[in-house]
Amino acid sequence: MTAAPLFIFELANNHMGSVDHGLRIIREFGQVAREFSRDHAFRFAFKLQYRDLDSFVHPDYRTRTDLKMVKRFMETRLNDADFQALVAEMRANGFTPLCTPFDEPSVATIERHGIDWIKIASCSFTDWPLLERIAASGRPVIASTAGADLEDIDRVVSFFEHRQCPLSLMHCVGEYPTPHAHYHLNQIDVLRRRYPQVPIGYSTHEDPDDTLAVQLAVAKGARLFEKHVGVPTAEWPLNAYSVTPGQVRAWLAAAANAFALCGPQGGRHTAGTAERDSLDGLRRGVFARRPLPVGTTLRDEDVFFAFPPQPGQLLANDWSKYARHVTTADVAGNGAVLRTQLATTHLREKVQDAVRKTKALLEAGHVVIPGQSDLEISHHYGMDRFNEFGLVMITVINREYCKKLIVMLPGQTHPEQHHLKKEETFLILHGEIRITLDGEARTCRAGDVVVVARGVRHEFHTDTGVVFEELSSTHYPDDSYYTDPTIQHNPQRKTLLTYWM
Repeated sequence: MTAAPLFIFELANNHMGSVDHGLRIIREFGQVAREFSRDHAFRFAFKLQYRDLDSFVHPDYRTRTDLKMVKRFMETRLNDADFQALVAEMRANGFTPLCTPFDEPSVATIERHGIDWIKIASCSFTDWPLLERIAASGRPVIASTAGADLEDIDRVVSFFEHRQCPLSLMHCVGEYPTPHAHYHLNQIDVLRRRYPQVPIGYSTHEDPDDTLAVQLAVAKGARLFEKHVGVPTAEWPLNAYSVTPGQVRAWLAAAANAFALCGPQGGRHTAGTAERDSLDGLRRGVFARRPLPVGTTLRDEDVFFAFPPQPGQLLANDWSKYARHVTTADVAGNGAVLRTQLATTHLREKVQDAVRKTKALLEAGHVVIPGQSDLEISHHYGMDRFNEFGLVMITVINREYCKKLIVMLPGQTHPEQHHLKKEETFLILHGEIRITLDGEARTCRAGDVVVVARGVRHEFHTDTGVVFEELSSTHYPDDSYYTDPTIQHNPQRKTLLTYWM
């Protein structure tokens, strides 16, 4: 099923046994559907109900007029040609034909009539013989869940998934009409969380003038909607839960308004020009502390941040260790630093690339990472040279004892350093590494263990990429002493990430 919302008009027995009345209903609701298909890109289906009455109703009960539903089914009976005429009219009015079968022979009729989708009524939700026949039809299935517990729903979802049959679920309440206190719209959330791979919808039986429920369902993420429809006449008034064309127009308008208010699904929305301009006008601009000649790489000490910003100015929000700005024109002291005066290089993508490659090495080594572990990227000479010099550390625990997982990408070197407080033991988990201790190199592979005592200078290099475990005494952030003093004096040699897995 596509992302466009689907609205299903349920005819049920509202044709009242008259094919002409059924055709009238389809045509009048077709006019409404065309408006909303054009203006809101809604999709529409029209649904019938099929019962093979000669086998569906027990022979001893077919003439019983004291049984309400038997009486209604028998009095509104249509023949095969009538149903085919209704299906043809649905297609002529732009509807996708959809049908609920209540017995196995009716599934065969659906196949013969070429109906596209099958709807499972709530009363048939765990009718396993019927479900087997429906699955064998190979058609997409929409199932209503009224009265079903989660164990039943689990079984039905598993049933259709194992048969590779596309399935959607509808939250539904089997009361006609449904009172406000029994809408239970939070069940849409339950279904979406439990079955994220299954489209979730809302099959409604509320008062025909109620438009709030559909708006709440839209806000909760429902994308399929079902409503009983009909056209009242002097002879055939509507029941308490079916809508007229006018009522369905108001219902659809409310849904369209809700979709507009909720906006796009599936990700963070993109701010519009008006919103961006409004926010930018409230931000601090970047100003030069002194005259900045062409070719100056901007650093913290070169600039200050102040309000109000100027049009086209670099903003404090743009100032980051992941962005390098070099002046392409002279900037006056105390003047606004304009974007047109800069050549800017963004390093954020390099960080994301490092994370992607780290994940790939961990996966290749079948290394399990605890959830929400912090990730630390060490880029000793900046992210521009991370593929040459650097590593990634994942801290599992750091108490009186410490455990980290260290990942180095192919071709990386970790420059020489030593510790005064910490003693380390390395266990190689995946790949190959050359470890140099006080100038003496050795090559280590998966399963090797290396102990590094306090004060011992150590350097790493890998050609293949490597994952190893560090077990040590407590790690202190001021206990790493690099042989190259430029690293020691670089305060921005680390990038810390929490949400990376």
